[in-house]
Amino acid sequence: MDTRITQTQLAQVVAEVGQSKQRDKELSLQVKQVLQELNLPDDLLDDALVQLTRRKALARQQKRIWLIGSAIATTLIGATAAAMIFHQQYQQEIARIAVTQNRVTLTKNSQTNIGEIDRQKNSQVFYQVTLKDVPLGDRLGLTCDWINPTGQVVQQSNYQTQPIEKSSWTTNCFYRLDRRSAVGVWQVQMSLEGRFLSRQTVVVK
Repeated sequence: MDTRITQTQLAQVVAEVGQSKQRDKELSLQVKQVLQELNLPDDLLDDALVQLTRRKALARQQKRIWLIGSAIATTLIGATAAAMIFHQQYQQEIARIAVTQNRVTLTKNSQTNIGEIDRQKNSQVFYQVTLKDVPLGDRLGLTCDWINPTGQVVQQSNYQTQPIEKSSWTTNCFYRLDRRSAVGVWQVQMSLEGRFLSRQTVVVK
């Protein structure tokens, strides 16, 4: 393979070498003038050139660090802004969720709302809530409180739904009664991430 360079390429190489030498010569003259102005001996020229070279290298390094830091800061700001926008959109979606139906039942999928329950005959009671305008694909964090006639929360259930597959979604929670359960009017209420959704009452006999 022929690796010989052309006359034009040779001339360019010679010119570049000459320019490099000229820059070094000019730099040496500038440093020497500074030393003379400071009444310092010329034998400090080499040390001065080394220090000058180090300063230039340090300046380039600091510039690179600044550019990297700026890029990281820009990325973090962008990620934070995106997270804030996503959170705001999610909160807006959550705020649109409403209850279309709620009932107390004796079985999980019953369509009949009961007004009273005999604790001697039925030990398990369900609270069934149908939501609308729920965000598809998300899981909802729900809280269900069972409150006895004295106002005491005897059970609090915190759970997540399955991924939402349709805009109208039915969910439920349950409580197990026993002979020690207080008789009277009970309340059961559901909330979504701290926001009250619905409440229902049932008489326990």
